[in-house]
Amino acid sequence: MESRLRIFLLIAALTLLPGCSTVRHWFHRDHQAAPVTAQEDDSAPPPRVVDPDVPRRKITVPKIRSRNVEVGVDYGVLSIEDFGTHPSYGITAAYHITEDFFFQGEVGRSRAGNTSFETLSGISLLTESERRFTYYDLSLGYNFLPGESFIGRGHAFTSAFYLIGGIGGTDFAGDTKFTVNFGAGYRIVPTDWLAVHITVQDRVFQTDLFGTNKLTNNIEARIGTTFFF
Repeated sequence: MESRLRIFLLIAALTLLPGCSTVRHWFHRDHQAAPVTAQEDDSAPPPRVVDPDVPRRKITVPKIRSRNVEVGVDYGVLSIEDFGTHPSYGITAAYHITEDFFFQGEVGRSRAGNTSFETLSGISLLTESERRFTYYDLSLGYNFLPGESFIGRGHAFTSAFYLIGGIGGTDFAGDTKFTVNFGAGYRIVPTDWLAVHITVQDRVFQTDLFGTNKLTNNIEARIGTTFFF
């Protein structure tokens, strides 16, 4: 009886051993599958925490007309050497060849005053018509500092500093004199069709009005308004 019991227990143990091995294999397989699931979770994109919503400022850039022609008027003061400083006025017209270079034509007029000799002696050297100072020239300009000008915190306008120089003539003291002009200016474009200029130029020519031939410097400062066409 005891031997039969031993045989029965041995047969039961042999029957249960393969089952335990299968169960261990199941647990081991489930254990290995867990890192694969974690790796798949890491490859997924992270959730968006902050949704950016930045308002964009609308900027209006002045668009100069494609023909690049501007015509305008100006007013300022002209210092005529030996004849004092007096108001001047004129007309300008410009053609923009490129964004950097432009041609400009000018016609202006002023009136000479009395020299110190005339004031002290009471003798007039020039007639009234000869005191008219009329100039006309053709110049080449170069925009060497284009940029923007800010007025306040919310207004920006297209602007540029420019150099200008050219040749022309001056009618003064009953004679027409060959003149060389050169100077610099500042232009601001508040709208698509309007520009404001501030210009300083020197107009140089030879004269022998006082008995000796010399170069005279006639410096003009003016402000002008031009319109684009």
